[in-house]
Amino acid sequence: MELRQLYYFVKVARKEHVTQAAEELHVAQSAVSRQIHQLEEELGVKLFLQKGRNLQLTPVGHLFLKRAEVILADLDRAVVEIHEFLDPEKGEIRLGFPHSLGVSLIPQVVAAFRKHHPNVKFRFRQGMYPSLIRDMVKGEIDLAFISPFPDEHEHVCGQVLLTEELYAILPPSHPLAGESSIQLNQLKDETFVLFSEGYSLRPIVWEACQEAGFTPKIGFEGEETETIRGLVAAGMGVSLLPEMALHHTGILQPAKVRVDQPHVTRNIGIIHRSNEKLSLVAKVFHGFLLHYFNEKKHEDYSKNSKNS
Repeated sequence: MELRQLYYFVKVARKEHVTQAAEELHVAQSAVSRQIHQLEEELGVKLFLQKGRNLQLTPVGHLFLKRAEVILADLDRAVVEIHEFLDPEKGEIRLGFPHSLGVSLIPQVVAAFRKHHPNVKFRFRQGMYPSLIRDMVKGEIDLAFISPFPDEHEHVCGQVLLTEELYAILPPSHPLAGESSIQLNQLKDETFVLFSEGYSLRPIVWEACQEAGFTPKIGFEGEETETIRGLVAAGMGVSLLPEMALHHTGILQPAKVRVDQPHVTRNIGIIHRSNEKLSLVAKVFHGFLLHYFNEKKHEDYSKNSKNS
């Protein structure tokens, strides 16, 4: 059994399509098919079944996939550890984060870190809350920004880095757009533009509306903060978004209004596997994050004290 066969098998299993897997691997489709066939012959089992134009894992294929993913993750980790042993400043950090942090927070943090560690590489993976937890447990990422922060989990641990306020966003022509603050129940008759199921901001907004005494009427759903912001600015409804998602300017911009009752926030944390030590370079980055966000808390506190 060759290592290449495992790489090809895992890629085909994830894509459920030989051609798409071959394109991502930058090899010929025939080469992928040949390696999968040889792997099946060596194991003496069928790993895939044809389902239309796609491939579907057999029950034994699912079993083999779990083991293959662990083997490849351990191998990747071993290669990283060797590189770090030779020079920790040239290691690689596999970092996961939700889509809502990819607009400004992640670029800012990574840029600040690389000022002091310019040779450290990053491999990024965006995902929803469940997929980030799953990828962390499987060993496919080293650290992950996550929201909401998991209070208790058998396999992951970490620290809350910051708590961020969510604002109501309204069409510019909305009667409440000029207010300095509102109560959330003032939007009870509005159509809401929310994130799709599975995105962590959706239950935060939903629960805040419930606390305010109403169930939000959903008109549109999206998967990116830019989409939510744009639809609201175009008059398609109202929503709630975290402050960092409202920094960017464009042709269409919604009105931003503070919500006093209830006060809506989300916490953002950094997690890693609880049963495994961080690599040297990931440990350096983790320490940097704790210092970076602690400094930001002090800066925000000083700014608020001067303004009060």
